[in-house]
Amino acid sequence: MKNQNVTAEEVKSRKKRKKGKYDGLMRHRAIAGYMFILPFILGFLLLMVKPLIHSLYMSFCNVTLEPGSVSYSWIGTENIRYIFRVDADYTRMLTEDFTKMVIYTFAIIVFSFFVSLILNQEFKGRALVRAIFFMPVILSSGVMLNLESNNQYMSIIQDTIEETTTGVSVTAALESILRTAGVGVRAYETVFEIIDNIYDIAMASGIQIIIFLSGLQTISSSLYEAASIDGCTKWESLWKVTFPMVSSLFLVNWIYTVVDFCMRSDTQVMTKIQTEMVDKQSYGVASAMSWAYFLVVIAFIGLTSFFISKVVYYSDER
Repeated sequence: MKNQNVTAEEVKSRKKRKKGKYDGLMRHRAIAGYMFILPFILGFLLLMVKPLIHSLYMSFCNVTLEPGSVSYSWIGTENIRYIFRVDADYTRMLTEDFTKMVIYTFAIIVFSFFVSLILNQEFKGRALVRAIFFMPVILSSGVMLNLESNNQYMSIIQDTIEETTTGVSVTAALESILRTAGVGVRAYETVFEIIDNIYDIAMASGIQIIIFLSGLQTISSSLYEAASIDGCTKWESLWKVTFPMVSSLFLVNWIYTVVDFCMRSDTQVMTKIQTEMVDKQSYGVASAMSWAYFLVVIAFIGLTSFFISKVVYYSDER
């Protein structure tokens, strides 16, 4: 009986030590994570908080530029009422951009997930192919970004391609046939729009591919071996092993892709804000549009993240 009591105490002590080591490891990881994002936190507090508060104040004011100074007159929610009830374009642009954002986000996540599945396989030249898919992320901050913003060289290339081609397009012909049939026209238009913009989708998928790929490489091969012994096919293993194990990364990539899309400067809403601010010099209205856009995006991310997190699988590391 005494030996049994000692054994039980030893087991309890081992569990306590194991829990202490796990808590220490998690605390160490948390500290390392906070140290990693510390430069951003300091930069945000020192450089961005004051402009954010100032722009929020401007959204409730009528801003007037005067020689050598700027005057602010408090008008309450008048700018908010103007952009949603008087301006005929802002609400429409906001709706169209969000519809496009949902479609493109879904397309980018599906594309990046299946590309990461391919890149996770063993084949010759895998490192080169991975570098090719990640190359747009590197180039988008340099030469490629300059080409896309200027569009002068890109337009020359496009005109040259159009002049040298015969004008026969399989996708255009198929789209014409489906339009004539009149079956699911809107759905087909969405699909063909995604196909026509596959370049943009591939350019925006580099980070998502890396995130999915890092998650796929953490899946133990023993899980696939056990599934194979149980008679699972490759397709069943994809949905019963791969998909649950990387489901948390779908949430990460969803949030990242939504934020990345909304930060683009070529959307209708961003163009509208820039027009109000630069061309019309309506700084109060532009600030109100910016904050309304920001709050709608945050609400959308929070709502969709809540529903996506309900189907996310988290493995118990204890």
